[in-house]
Amino acid sequence: MIDFSSLQGDTLWERWQYFAQTTPDKEAIIHYRAAATPIRLTYSSLLEAANKFSLYLKNIGVKKGDVCAIIIRHNPDFYPFYLGITGIGALPSVLAYPNPRLHPDKFRQGLSGMAQRSGLDWIFTETDLEEIIEPFVEDKETTVNELFFPLEWDLNRELSDEAIQELSEIRAAIKSDEPMLLQHSSGTTGLQKPVVLSHSAILSHVENYGKSIELSEDDKIVSWLPLYHDMGLIAAYHVALASGVTTIQIDPFEWVLAPILLFMAASEEKATLTWLPNFAYNLMADKLSDEEMEDISLESFRMIVNCSEPVRTESHNKFLNRFKEFGLKESTLGAMYAMAETTLTVTQTEVGKRATEVSIDREFLSNGKVVITNDETKMRICVSSGKIIDECEIKIVDEYRNEVDRDGSGEIAVKSISMFSGYRNYPEKTAEVLGDDGWYYTGDIGFLYNDELYVIGRKKDVIIVAGNNIYPEDVEDIVTKVENVLPGRVIAFGEDDAELGTEQVSVVAETELKTDEDFNKLRLEILRAGMSINVNINEVYLAPPRWLIKSSSGKPSRKANRERLKNKNNEQVWSRK
Repeated sequence: MIDFSSLQGDTLWERWQYFAQTTPDKEAIIHYRAAATPIRLTYSSLLEAANKFSLYLKNIGVKKGDVCAIIIRHNPDFYPFYLGITGIGALPSVLAYPNPRLHPDKFRQGLSGMAQRSGLDWIFTETDLEEIIEPFVEDKETTVNELFFPLEWDLNRELSDEAIQELSEIRAAIKSDEPMLLQHSSGTTGLQKPVVLSHSAILSHVENYGKSIELSEDDKIVSWLPLYHDMGLIAAYHVALASGVTTIQIDPFEWVLAPILLFMAASEEKATLTWLPNFAYNLMADKLSDEEMEDISLESFRMIVNCSEPVRTESHNKFLNRFKEFGLKESTLGAMYAMAETTLTVTQTEVGKRATEVSIDREFLSNGKVVITNDETKMRICVSSGKIIDECEIKIVDEYRNEVDRDGSGEIAVKSISMFSGYRNYPEKTAEVLGDDGWYYTGDIGFLYNDELYVIGRKKDVIIVAGNNIYPEDVEDIVTKVENVLPGRVIAFGEDDAELGTEQVSVVAETELKTDEDFNKLRLEILRAGMSINVNINEVYLAPPRWLIKSSSGKPSRKANRERLKNKNNEQVWSRK
């Protein structure tokens, strides 16, 4: 296991430089490509390229503390560019490259919202997006100074001694408690919350999480996770680079088209660790054929960590049964509880042991009590997210934020040495989740049993589809604009899809239409509306006027209407998949 106390560096740059000096020829990043030779970056070559990016950034006017938005697809130059931003004290902020189905106006609108909240100073992207982003940058109300295309920069010239000295002076002035990066908590574009993390928060997290998974210099991480998501950025990128461990990076877009890439890379490179959202277990078990798995070995894996949404036992069983003949061990099936606000990890299951499962009485659980049962008609199998990592605390609280009894469930509250201090430029949201007592109230519902955390749902109505958080307000706002939908008479919510191992988005919309032909046309328009904001709506329920139940505030209640649908019997609601 790595002796973190022996590692030098109080900032991320100092830590990376330490590895470039002590293990210059060790592979830092393997950029894995479909049907092409992987590109291998050693710690020394990674830092050499990062130095050149740092100088270029300084010369174009990027300063310490500036927020640099990165909107770049999977690319070998991304890694040193990201490090280069950090190397002059600026803050990298990785944003999602837009899906081709996303309308340019919607993308610019989301970018504008981020710029205002996060205070974006610069945008670094690819030339393919110039036409889309340029109007936003030229807007006189934008916070963004300029738009650049770093993949086009000429970095062939060697750095002079003077330039190296200048960069060294800049880096010496960067303090460990100063901001290092800005990441956005999970959510759809317009509602993401900006989280700023310091060097010390990240390095402390790397040490505490590294100990929990018994990280070794011989480990190899493999990941297809997008780097705009905290799970990909911290677990599969920062944990590796700040520990001197090799990370194998796969293009998320390529993985979606060919999920076998993860196992190919793992088999070829003898990877030992990866993190997956729950939906990926189902997808890979369903999609990967015996022909694709030929010559693939999963024996090198010592831990596959389920994260980003409630863990499902059906998904673990399906995954294990499908791939055990290829060397997958049951003991690799781990889990974690994590979020951007605590850098990443809060809890992690034990190494060498499958995530624990308990059978809880569903009826008692709905009333906030945790009761073990053997009655299959009442049980809900809950999967552990593990034990609390070092320098972190958890408590379970009721609606008044009072701690519940030991056998109670409620909202999960967290304290951590790696916790954020608040959402950037978002005081109202910060006040909502950060108590005066220093606890972060997550909005997640769960319970503690035998010192392990079990996450069972969300306090609010966030829908989790394939590891992505979708806010119902975004879906409702777009659907209510569809012709023949009664304005404001729409609710969106999530429905579990056990087959896929994730939630799917459902919509109830009121309409005055009457015929099946009209219903089918309207359903199609609602599906198209969802696609316009990159949301796939799985189920559309059409209801007559005044069907939706309103809350005390006068708005349609998602919870009440979702329950009404379950018990609708012969009520006048039309469902069209």
